[in-house]
Amino acid sequence: MSVSVLDIFKIGIGPSSSHTVGPMRAACTFALGLRERGLLDKTARIKSELYGSLGATGKGHGSDKAVLLGLEGDAPDEVDTEAVPARLAAIRKDKRLRLLGSHGIAFDEKADLVMYRRES
Repeated sequence: MSVSVLDIFKIGIGPSSSHTVGPMRAACTFALGLRERGLLDKTARIKSELYGSLGATGKGHGSDKAVLLGLEGDAPDEVDTEAVPARLAAIRKDKRLRLLGSHGIAFDEKADLVMYRRES
């Protein structure tokens, strides 16, 4: 069996790819599911809740960034890392998230991205 370097290393926005790759993919998959079911344009609010190690380390390991970018349609290996800080600042300043880059919804990070630090 051959193994590629891409099988060994995962690409993510960091600082901890183990806490960003999965959440970003899950958030993007969720948003894509809304579109596939014809619910994207009907969506007014999304609340994300992180548990276990994702909730415990949260912002320190970048899980918050990963969820926001994933909901906006980014994939870990395709996200423009240079644009990430400005995009996150805009989401937080405007309190708006663009699901899959197109459908804008109100998004208050304190209320809509909850990290349960002590719950699994």
